[in-house]
Amino acid sequence: MKVQKNAPQDRGCLVGIIFFILGLGTLLPWNFFMTASLYFQGRLNTTEYNNGTVVVRKEYYFNNWMTLLSQLPLLLFTLLNSILYQRISEAVRIAGSLVFILLLFILTAVLVKVPMEEDRFFSVTMATIWFINSFGAVLQGSLFGLVGLLPQKYSAVFMSGQGLAGTFAAVAMLLAIASDADSETAALGYFITPCVGTLVTLCSYLLLPRLRFAQHYLKRSSNYEEETTDELLKDGSKMENGKLNGHANGLVSDTAAKPSSQAGLELVSSTESKKPFLSLEPAERGQAKASVLEVFRKIWVMAFCVTFVFTVTLSVFPAVTVDVKTWFPGRWERFFISVCCFLMFNINDWLGRTITTWIHWPRKDSVLFPVLVVSRVVFIPLLMLCNVQSRSYLPVLFPHDAAFAFIMSLFSLSSGYFVCLSMSYAPQMVDPKDAETAGALMTFFLALGLSIGAALSFPLRTLV
Repeated sequence: MKVQKNAPQDRGCLVGIIFFILGLGTLLPWNFFMTASLYFQGRLNTTEYNNGTVVVRKEYYFNNWMTLLSQLPLLLFTLLNSILYQRISEAVRIAGSLVFILLLFILTAVLVKVPMEEDRFFSVTMATIWFINSFGAVLQGSLFGLVGLLPQKYSAVFMSGQGLAGTFAAVAMLLAIASDADSETAALGYFITPCVGTLVTLCSYLLLPRLRFAQHYLKRSSNYEEETTDELLKDGSKMENGKLNGHANGLVSDTAAKPSSQAGLELVSSTESKKPFLSLEPAERGQAKASVLEVFRKIWVMAFCVTFVFTVTLSVFPAVTVDVKTWFPGRWERFFISVCCFLMFNINDWLGRTITTWIHWPRKDSVLFPVLVVSRVVFIPLLMLCNVQSRSYLPVLFPHDAAFAFIMSLFSLSSGYFVCLSMSYAPQMVDPKDAETAGALMTFFLALGLSIGAALSFPLRTLV
């Protein structure tokens, strides 16, 4: 949607700031749980002694299960969104999801101080991860629908906030480690941070309808429905009288598909979403939307690419990369994973997405594009051959920290770059009337790639 001439100004870019915060808030759950993997592993993999004998500890494969149970809700709600979103209002979906996410983060913070048997703690944590990411999936899809009512640049701002959520979580972990507090206090402070962040996100959403700039677009799309109804009645009357001037009447939604890394698309009826129908020119009338299968035939290469990119990425990050050990023992060991794994990945992933603003290479019709995407599979053995501990089968070929950091940089940069290109290319490969269907399909395959990658992380970690 373009900026309208009679629209009020976004004073102080307040609406832009709010959508940046909303974007940040959508991916806080996944990133804060992922970055805190060392804390969870510490509570689950404690070594016990019995009469001086070391008791063999149970392996919980926390990172693998966390990744899988974080991504399955996204896949599930991507499939169910058209049913769920038509029956629950936007305000309930967004505000309700934020409230439940806040409560679950508070529960996680409280559990830091609660002694608990390992199996029970693991079960409670996994249930928390499932539900918090389920609400996060609903929140993400709903906000994509909301930001679609505003000018295009606000979608870019929203996704920019999403891109920095991981960096925000990594920095929070670094500050917790650098505080020199005991591990329990540091973990408590770390999990209080997303509580505050989610509360700020909720307050930002509640403030949004009070701003004139947001009111203009949201109210306009809501009130347009009455005008559309009148126009439909007139067209129906003309059809009855046989006065269609040789053109059939057709309608399409004006919602464009919006791409993202860990993102969902909201498919709702025009009545529920309060989005207007486009007024079509006579030459455009009668152009019915293509079927899902027809759209898929046009974008299957991009669908394969986005699936493959996330399959490769989630298969080793963070399940394998979080177990890499530094070559330099000492104080640096406390910061190594937070800096070289999480912070480096998120910064380069965001940078890769940002580069696509200026560079679009290879072109969408180039055979080189899927070839380069498939070539990313080389990062799987490269990262597995880093100093991952403990290991049973493979040798360590890249023990130095610099080698791991270099591989991680290329790994994350290429992930962000090819995901963003794939998601932006797909709607361009179909007619404008089918762009929404293309976006929905791409979101499904994005979620599918995340889930497949999470499932593959189990055997790949075992192979190390």
